[in-house]
Amino acid sequence: MTTHDKLIALLEQQQARFRLMAHEPTGKCEAVAAIRGTAVGQGAKALVCHVKGNGIKQHVLAVLPADQQADLSKVAEAVGGRRASLASPAEVDTLTGCVFGAIPPFSFHPDLRLVVDPLLFERFSEIAFNAGRLDRSVILNTEDYRRLCNANVVKIIQ
Repeated sequence: MTTHDKLIALLEQQQARFRLMAHEPTGKCEAVAAIRGTAVGQGAKALVCHVKGNGIKQHVLAVLPADQQADLSKVAEAVGGRRASLASPAEVDTLTGCVFGAIPPFSFHPDLRLVVDPLLFERFSEIAFNAGRLDRSVILNTEDYRRLCNANVVKIIQ
């Protein structure tokens, strides 16, 4: 099963309130928000990070509103590490099965720990994200995302 298939199956099985949208392939936050008809801040930007230090070696899927910037030191602190960097394209592919820009805000890999900034839950009743593919988006009820994601909720934005 592809990441897209796993995502849609999860949302359907858990009776999440969502819409699936097909569109031109894009992974750029502003461009895809315009296509979806959503605010940029509704976008759930998902960054695969590699955290090290304090005896920690952990991959983290850091999720934040698309109109914000991640503070990688806060991402590291969220899991007890000292420093974080963005993962390589090969690591991203291994851990998510996706290319940059297509990563949904859910982890389907046991070695990829999910951390979500609380601001994502506070501003909009729906969030939007590419659904494991650059040409498909999901617009998902924010409370359903909170219920399903099972994330460590920590402030990780600058």
